[in-house]
Amino acid sequence: MRKLLPLIGTPSGSHPGGRSAMTCRFRCGDACFHEVPNTSSNEYVGDVIAGALSRRSMMRAAAVVTVAAAGAGAVGAAGAPQAAAAPAAAGAVSGKQKGARGLRFTPVAPNTTDAVVVPDGYKQNVVIRWGEPILRGAPAFDPEKQTAKAQAGQFGYNCDFLALLPLPGERNRQLLVANHEYTDEVLMFRGYDAANPTREQVEIAWAAHGLSAVVVEEDRRTGKLTAVPRHHLNRRVTATTAFRLTGPAAGSDLLKTSADPTGTKVLGTLNNCSGGVTPWGTTLHGEENFNQYFANSSRPTDKRYGIGTGATERKWERFDKRFDVAQEPNEVHRFGYVVEFDPYDPTSTPRKHTALGRFKHEAATVRLTHDGRPVVYSGDDERFDYFYKFVSSKRMKKGSSRAVREHNLSLLDEGTLYVAKLTGDSPAIEIDGTGKLPNDGEFDGSGEWIPLATATADGAVSHVEGMTAEEVFVFTRLAGDKVGATKMDRPEDIEPSPVTGKVYVALTNNTNRGVGSNAKADEANPRNANKHGHVLELTERWNRPESTKFAWSLFLVAGDPNDPATYFAGFPKDKVSPISCPDNVAFDPYGNLWISTDGAQLGSHDGLFGVATRGERRGELKQFLTVPTGAETCGPIIQDRRVLVAVQHPGEVDGATVDKPASTWPDGPGKYVRPAVVAVWRADGRDIGA
Repeated sequence: MRKLLPLIGTPSGSHPGGRSAMTCRFRCGDACFHEVPNTSSNEYVGDVIAGALSRRSMMRAAAVVTVAAAGAGAVGAAGAPQAAAAPAAAGAVSGKQKGARGLRFTPVAPNTTDAVVVPDGYKQNVVIRWGEPILRGAPAFDPEKQTAKAQAGQFGYNCDFLALLPLPGERNRQLLVANHEYTDEVLMFRGYDAANPTREQVEIAWAAHGLSAVVVEEDRRTGKLTAVPRHHLNRRVTATTAFRLTGPAAGSDLLKTSADPTGTKVLGTLNNCSGGVTPWGTTLHGEENFNQYFANSSRPTDKRYGIGTGATERKWERFDKRFDVAQEPNEVHRFGYVVEFDPYDPTSTPRKHTALGRFKHEAATVRLTHDGRPVVYSGDDERFDYFYKFVSSKRMKKGSSRAVREHNLSLLDEGTLYVAKLTGDSPAIEIDGTGKLPNDGEFDGSGEWIPLATATADGAVSHVEGMTAEEVFVFTRLAGDKVGATKMDRPEDIEPSPVTGKVYVALTNNTNRGVGSNAKADEANPRNANKHGHVLELTERWNRPESTKFAWSLFLVAGDPNDPATYFAGFPKDKVSPISCPDNVAFDPYGNLWISTDGAQLGSHDGLFGVATRGERRGELKQFLTVPTGAETCGPIIQDRRVLVAVQHPGEVDGATVDKPASTWPDGPGKYVRPAVVAVWRADGRDIGA
């Protein structure tokens, strides 16, 4: 979810997308100011959909009313509240709320409050924080005396994707699985010296990455959700946990290292961003900005993945040679995959599925075909990169026996990997970059899934000229370049609707559009330097996920509703909340799409929004919450009576340190700022937004 770019006209050294330089340093290795990795000449999606962004918005260009910013303004660190009621949105409806079912709440107004701000009539609690012990024997969190051993038994840092799974036989309990994307050592260690990290600090960071599985319990009287420490299903997966490499590239010479001459075993998972839950009860996790952990590269293939030629920010290569490409050239090829984790078996070995390709995976969401074969959608979160799907050739089996579970764990090792190519339906001459409406007055088009490689039990076959199958699965970005996939504006989370089957792709932003040798304004959509992003709606032919053809349209074009270039699926723009930089997405039981943001460019903190996808209120978008200073909204889960979000990197503001915090969330002044998971529910115990 990262790699935000410098805005045109911003001061020297400033960072885009509303993000601080600190966020760019620790989250993506300062990719903001690096050369765009994709220098291929493929058609850019901005050229395809340029007219789309303006056509419908011009049709709705009547006067609009911007939702007013909250009057509270910024809250100083010393007085930061732990929770807050919603500032009233302009034009908020009093009394009984109207709206799409599931979205009947008073929207939270844009604000800069250092708290999680929720609608009137809703309550919240912190479910679990960074450092809380979850394994037997793990000590209480003490940031002044932290050790790697302690952290390996405690909840990790910077939670992102969340999953809540059922626990049959355990009343009022569920199993929470969380990604831990990255560490911010400046906010973790008092007096941290970025030029000279200690081995202990590095090993703590290794232990703070990865995944956590922890049982949570609901208090039926209050709605509060709390972690259950020392449960037998609780587990930590870290940067040093043993993993299996599976699928067509496992055992390849490209994956063999001095520590693993078999090319089938790897230690750890890094930079896990969004993910998904499988129908067979496991969780999927996308390794995203893995490039930032590897130093001293000189190969063109590594450059295509954004891997640097010098030292890394965290200097891990000083303490383990596997992070030094010059010493271990293949170790970097063992990251950038979709990880599968079995949370019901604490003894299981997690797997990295090479058949789903290697790139900066954002999300891994699953649909089943009519005959029970899984289809996995995933975005490559990079400027001008692509989005993909994998169609398995094996059918899921029902049941919970060991044999059935082993079969289902192999479903993502055989099948075909595809990349998307989009085509607009208006002549290019009609798209002049000014926002002039094309003659057809529409903003949609068609697309195809281009096959890259197919894996079978007997081997794998490449569909890309000049590349072997192993090369396709390890250098997937290059395969996408060769077949002419459509360049996208940072494809992030991709989620199929459980109600309609339509697939929604969050495209966060791309301020490099029209800059330098990138796609020029005459071929781009009217919003050059796209800083607000948009959401694409994709319909597979015959609504069959295995289809190789699809239709697409722009469902939402983000930004201030006053901006005529914005679009909310045709819904009146004076009745929606402003939104910027869509990132993670999820669905509620009614089929509404919920969108969390990352790097909002409208002067407000990031938040969570719900939007109707069908019916007469299609496009009605309402803000449900905002997160504290410096934080990003991640991992939304929308249940009947509860919403969960991961509050990632609170206080991550330029110049902030342990001694000079920019936020005091969640525990108030004098305490360390701690990423955490938050639960929100209605005070009256009824369903969310109903």
